Amino acid sequence: MADITTINPATGEAIKEYNYMSNDEVNKIVESSHQAFTEWRKTSHEARAKVINSIGETLLKYKEELSKLMTEERGKLYSQSLQEIDLCKAICDYTAEKGVAALADDERDIEGLKKGIVTYQPIGVIYGMQPWNFPAYQVFRYTIANLMAGNSILLKHASNVTGSGLLIEKIFHESELPNDLFRTILIDHDQSEALIGHDKVRGVTLTGSDGAGSIVGQQAAKAIKKVVLELGSNDAFIVLEDADVELAVETCTQARLINNGETCVAAKRFIVVDSLYDDFRERIVKKFADAKFGDPMDDGSDLGPLARKDLQEKLHEQVEDSVAKGATIAVGGQLPEGKGSFYPATILENVEKGQPAYDDELFGPVASLIRAKDQDDALRIANDSRYGLGGAIFSKDEDKAIRLAREEFDTGMVYINGYGLANPALPFGGVKNSGHGREHGGFGIKEFVNIKGLHVHKSQ
Repeated sequence: MADITTINPATGEAIKEYNYMSNDEVNKIVESSHQAFTEWRKTSHEARAKVINSIGETLLKYKEELSKLMTEERGKLYSQSLQEIDLCKAICDYTAEKGVAALADDERDIEGLKKGIVTYQPIGVIYGMQPWNFPAYQVFRYTIANLMAGNSILLKHASNVTGSGLLIEKIFHESELPNDLFRTILIDHDQSEALIGHDKVRGVTLTGSDGAGSIVGQQAAKAIKKVVLELGSNDAFIVLEDADVELAVETCTQARLINNGETCVAAKRFIVVDSLYDDFRERIVKKFADAKFGDPMDDGSDLGPLARKDLQEKLHEQVEDSVAKGATIAVGGQLPEGKGSFYPATILENVEKGQPAYDDELFGPVASLIRAKDQDDALRIANDSRYGLGGAIFSKDEDKAIRLAREEFDTGMVYINGYGLANPALPFGGVKNSGHGREHGGFGIKEFVNIKGLHVHKSQ
């Protein structure tokens, strides 16, 4: 019996079977990765940038193949799979263009010294555990920055997108990158913990739930390894009394339903001030009611299936538990019959503390609609969460929105009058139970480097 069987969530049918690697095989891969690093670290920043560009170009040759496989394995709309590949290419382009300057030595005039130099040196093998919701983007987000920094990469992908993880390895290997600098490994949780403790592994990064982050964070701390954690969230999209309601409705709909609602930085709580609540509610309920689920390869589908049957079941349990504790269903909320792990676009109202819809992350197309008295109350509710990844503010007073985002909103990212999954030029990451460390924006490139201080003394 195979260790891994990938399943098409739209049909429930098996795609392919895989087996875990042996411990000996994994150890050989780690040793080869480390040896490749010892050479790669000596290459110039300019040479690395050229290789990064080649990765982006090779990726485009596989755009349709990888997009179709991602849609088959995890159910995302094919159109959004294609967009994900474009984002990965943009990450390559941005990193190649900006990476050389970002990693340049910083010379400082220091009293008593001839000069001081801050240099950013690679540290070695970086082990990444990545989730299924963005099978390509999550990998490129940490891989490209760390290759530019001079490190080598190991990937443990989510088992339900094993085929995507192996195809991504093939893409890297067909680029100008030496093969051993990127390897996809098929291992179980016990092997993963052993790998975190391996003396040749110098950094650990995880994108996943806060529960998984707590476990991996402890494992890395035990081994005294640097770790970056990008975890879940319950992002609040705040609609203030001077907001453009039509813009807010359009944006909140997209920001909740994109990627089948399976996005850590998606809009999950719509917090609307009292004066606009009824208008906003009427419009957004209609938008959600009109959203149709179906074959993710069909251009007419607004939503594909959730990535696995157990995820569909968990989401419905969270909805039912919230309703049992006082929430009401404005639209959706019914478990569909038939094949596949589909779930309808759903809005819950009367959402309060103590309900999963208020306290937890609902990973799917389910939104919580919450009435706030005013601006201060809206921000209080938004910050009343153990999470702090992203969020949004809608207001025609841009300066006010920027001030509130900067000073009052306790998250790592804030969108103002809009929404976007990620921008390679701005940092991505959160606070509180949403994790720590940053990717993108020139910050991810320095998460796993040795920030080395050189004290250059004057000759006697």
